[in-house]
Amino acid sequence: MEMIRGMLSESPAEKEFNLDIGKAVIQFKSGKPGTIRPKATAGRTSEGNRPTFCLMDECHHWVGSNGGPDFFQTLKRNIEKTTSAGSRWVSTTNAYNPNEDSVAQQIHESDMVRQGFWLYDCLEGDIEAGELRDEEKVKAALVEAYGDAAWADIPGLTRTILYDRTTPDSTYLRFFFNAIAESSDGWMSKSEWESCQDNGDPIIPGDQIALGFDGSIRGDATGLVGVRLRDGKLFVLGLWENPRDPNQPDWEVDVLAVEAAVQKAFSIYRVEWMYCDPPYWQEAIGRWALEHNDGRGTDYVFEYWTNKPTRMTQAIERFRTAVTVRDLSHDGNEDLTRHVLNAVTREVPQGLLITKDSPRSKRKIDLAVCAVIAFEARADAIADGRLKLRRRRVVGF
Repeated sequence: MEMIRGMLSESPAEKEFNLDIGKAVIQFKSGKPGTIRPKATAGRTSEGNRPTFCLMDECHHWVGSNGGPDFFQTLKRNIEKTTSAGSRWVSTTNAYNPNEDSVAQQIHESDMVRQGFWLYDCLEGDIEAGELRDEEKVKAALVEAYGDAAWADIPGLTRTILYDRTTPDSTYLRFFFNAIAESSDGWMSKSEWESCQDNGDPIIPGDQIALGFDGSIRGDATGLVGVRLRDGKLFVLGLWENPRDPNQPDWEVDVLAVEAAVQKAFSIYRVEWMYCDPPYWQEAIGRWALEHNDGRGTDYVFEYWTNKPTRMTQAIERFRTAVTVRDLSHDGNEDLTRHVLNAVTREVPQGLLITKDSPRSKRKIDLAVCAVIAFEARADAIADGRLKLRRRRVVGF
């Protein structure tokens, strides 16, 4: 808005159109219809507006935690209803972080761009992360990315990129070279996770599996993830996530639905080991442990406290290594993928933990935690010899 005010103030347009240029609104002094104004990211209050032009700026920051994607959909719908009359929208952005599922990413990956219905224009520096210490390549890529922006201080930017290590390389790639790059503190890259997707050999009833359960009541999500013992293939058995709907301020996890999902898992599959994060669910976990044992001293349900750093950092490292060497796979579940890519790392004396990007973030990671402890349950089940098929005893008289 400041840019628009600066361009219009004391310009020929101000006098010709008799404009009233205010700090928040630009309008005609005569009072006739037509204004330029900023909008807050509130999709519901913008529904039904009929803008003639909409500029969506910095939409790599329009993410789920601030309502950006919903707001984008509302603005786009409003514009599309009057495109025949000349209404248009334009999006301007830096390169996005592919782990954030921002509006910039959604636009870039849309079939509307691939099919040529939306014009996508980009100047991107030709450089890789490993080349950010090469002065000539950095300078050439900056010239390429900045195009005819003659005001850019190419020598100064080159110096900063070469010697300032206070900024992550991923930030340099996105904001100086306009290259799509993942955040340096992200736990898992999108390409790494997608490389482990396996749509063949589906999980079937009767498979031997291990389970990971992470429960909550209101704030965080509650999830149940399974993993097949013989090959480490992950799959989601349940997700109960706060919809953040203002019409449901008292939303709570459907405890009965969770109970039903656990019972169903034990009835359909051969559950050999189940790890559960106990907070809020200790009574239920104790009951599951009593209900699901063979009566001969073999237990199948165990507590797994994820707030114990030593144990959790080791589990996270094993899971991360398994992804790197593809010792695990998954079926491409969108919720599991979203939670895994939402997770960022936090260093503690014992190693690396995974956490949300901020304590109040709406970007949930609970299924990622479930997957980690399910993978641990699988390892412990195999170590206990449970990968061998349990044989039923047949007695003849």
